[in-house]
Amino acid sequence: MASTTIKPIRSMMFVPGNKPNMIEKAAGAKADALILDLEDSVPADLKVEARGIVKSKIAWLAEQKQRIWVRINRSAHLYDFDDILAVVSPLVEGIVISKPCGPEDIHTVSSMLAEAEYRAGVPVGHTLVIPLLETARSLQLAYEIAQHERVPAIVGATAKNADVARALKTVWSLEGRETQYLKSRIVMAARAAGKLPIGGVWQQVHDLEGLKVSSANDRQLGMSGELVLHPSNIEIVNRTYSPTEEEVALYQGMIDALEKAQAEGRASCIYDGEHIDIAHAKTAREVIELARAFNH
Repeated sequence: MASTTIKPIRSMMFVPGNKPNMIEKAAGAKADALILDLEDSVPADLKVEARGIVKSKIAWLAEQKQRIWVRINRSAHLYDFDDILAVVSPLVEGIVISKPCGPEDIHTVSSMLAEAEYRAGVPVGHTLVIPLLETARSLQLAYEIAQHERVPAIVGATAKNADVARALKTVWSLEGRETQYLKSRIVMAARAAGKLPIGGVWQQVHDLEGLKVSSANDRQLGMSGELVLHPSNIEIVNRTYSPTEEEVALYQGMIDALEKAQAEGRASCIYDGEHIDIAHAKTAREVIELARAFNH
């Protein structure tokens, strides 16, 4: 199993690569990471221009302490090598790729990245890959995709009427019953490979109450974060995937209670009306560690 890990991500916001003003504004939106998009949000006749704009903004965004990802295009038979050559940099955390058919696409783009890294003097293996699993075959092979050493996270996004819905012929609902299985499959595959599962994406960006429901559903299924389309959505998403002060206090109390019990020669105790043992303390420490990661 590969061991690629990254700092947790609650929110990854797409920003059209052909809009320099939007890129600059996005740096202050408080998303955990930005995805500068060269793909679907850029008109075909502006893709070359967008590539240049994105390349020109990388250093500035890095100065703002912004985590940077770039979604690249597919070419006829590969991923767009010109996109890759333009954006590979020590300042870019990785690329996002759409609609891989399976693990072979991850291997292909990894080889392309290695060549680009070599040419740019970037350590080979630096640039990570987050695949958007939008085809039926990639969803079926989620675990195999997640195992690749360049992949730190896989995305199971279920936007209304988008690629996944078309691939699986699902009918969208706010409750998300039609996508619970595939999202759980993403979570299980990612966790089994030691990677992060990412959900989303909420297209009805001005319906903040709907976003709260959708995000809470994804979090309940085990997602670690989600894709975001609009700055107004970030605060809700970040809050959904962050342990609250009350949760941190509860879990710290759990750890303290168990340590006290262990000091008295017991392996378990009753805390807040529940039986707890070492397994619960492990969970508590993970939650506290996650909270600390987002507070620094």
